Amino acid sequence: GKHMVTASYVTEQIQSLNNAAKNKGLVFLNEMGVDPGIDHMSAMKVIDRIRDKGGKMILFESFTGGLVAPESDDNLWNYKFTWNPRNVVVAGQGGAAKFLQEGKYKYIPYNRLFRRTEFLEVEGYGRFEAYANRDSLKYQDEYGMKDIQTLYRGTMRRVGFSRAWNIFVTLGMTDDDYTLEDSENMSYRDFVNSFLAYSPTDSVELKFRHALKIDQDDIVWDKLEELDIFNPNKKVGLKKATPAQILQKILMDSWTLEPDEKDMIVMYHKFGYELDGKKYQIDSTMVTIGEDDTYTAMAKTVGLPVAMAALDILNEKITTPGVQIPILKEVYEPILNELEEYGIHFNEKEVPYLGYNPLNQ
Repeated sequence: GKHMVTASYVTEQIQSLNNAAKNKGLVFLNEMGVDPGIDHMSAMKVIDRIRDKGGKMILFESFTGGLVAPESDDNLWNYKFTWNPRNVVVAGQGGAAKFLQEGKYKYIPYNRLFRRTEFLEVEGYGRFEAYANRDSLKYQDEYGMKDIQTLYRGTMRRVGFSRAWNIFVTLGMTDDDYTLEDSENMSYRDFVNSFLAYSPTDSVELKFRHALKIDQDDIVWDKLEELDIFNPNKKVGLKKATPAQILQKILMDSWTLEPDEKDMIVMYHKFGYELDGKKYQIDSTMVTIGEDDTYTAMAKTVGLPVAMAALDILNEKITTPGVQIPILKEVYEPILNELEEYGIHFNEKEVPYLGYNPLNQ
């Protein structure tokens, strides 16, 4: 048999090989990229340290964003595609986001997802917002957080992105369940108009603003116009396309990294814990900036951990067999240390534990 390292999620099929892998002494290391991957490792490093000194975890929040570096940030959305654009367009679909807040289960359905955001400040890089991931509770058991009060995972964007994105959600442009008639001959303007009511007199722009209650001086309107979605001359050119596929094509016109542009990965963890009757919090942040549109921060943070893990398995530094994610000290310690040499570094700071106001639950 052979060992395996991948950046992909653990599937049921992979999990079913656990006993066979253990019996043969094989390491099947999954989720070894950035998110999932570096997020697991950097989180477990702090969680283990808290537990080693007798602390009890009460809050864990974890956010990651694949964004555009400040020097290449030149559109009103403060965003460009740095990974699979399709995943960005359909993000959040397929079920409500579920998380724990102060011991209570909370749910955010897709139609509300982009209006319920948290704000985060990263020193030197300004403010971000985050919307909830669907799988916040996925790692509760693996992280050993049976009694955790607050557990939340989210995706980071620049402030204002989500409110504007929600326009597409509201109109139905992110829908991927049906195809549009004669989509290849549609103009961008036709595409937008196909979601709006007929009017013998009003322009597409007027109908759009009216239907979505967007004021003329609202920055959201400028963001939409910047994408050129009302252009009658640009053709969709895709056969039997879903709304999501057409929206993706339109966005790729504006949000594709140019050869000399740089992307940015941002990660933010919050750890709340109790020790000797007192509550504490540690915030840990990481920012990595790419070199250009080939040697991206995304490529670096996904690729390096996989390569390092493969070498560590070959050199018998990682030996615990079975299907796993990188939450064991023998995995995360050497790899996080090595990542530091490549400039992938977490800044930790102690902050007052705020938790949540019980009255606002």
